[in-house]
Amino acid sequence: MPRIPYVDPATAPAPVRDAFDKLPAHLNIFRMVANAETCFRPFLSLGSAILAQQKLDALLREHVILRIGHLWNGRYEFHQHVPIAKVFGATDEQIRAHERGDIDASCFTDRDKAVLAFTTEVVENGKPSDAVFAAAAAHLSPREIVELLLAIGFYSTVAMLTESTEIELDEPLGIKVVETANR
Repeated sequence: MPRIPYVDPATAPAPVRDAFDKLPAHLNIFRMVANAETCFRPFLSLGSAILAQQKLDALLREHVILRIGHLWNGRYEFHQHVPIAKVFGATDEQIRAHERGDIDASCFTDRDKAVLAFTTEVVENGKPSDAVFAAAAAHLSPREIVELLLAIGFYSTVAMLTESTEIELDEPLGIKVVETANR
């Protein structure tokens, strides 16, 4: 049972109802965020931009999201994004490495390792060290670094929200959430 009640899309204010009508499903994360009525649509817009409009490689983004899920003990986030990561090419070995928190596993590329170390330091320290920043910057453009930081911040917020409010797990939407974000 969540610590805060979910919003019922049928009885929500009109702007919230309209936003729900565009979603592929009324996941518990959306029903919880809708409690912050004025933030709901901007939250959805930012999430959609991260999932569908960034230059940052989709598989790399999913590795970052799974890393954040691990770092924040974000079981909801991890549960939702494993199927998405697999659609974009994540292997079972990589998923197991994420579950263990092993960002140096041989199943990850040098680029993956650099970006996962960057993600770890941003979450744990608020920013990466110079060496970790330089390692990530060797693989990413300035645009991709900023997109990476936005994704880290957004999905850290998601993990904090889902864990703090004790949102119940939904069936994963998988690629549907990304396809809807593309609209």
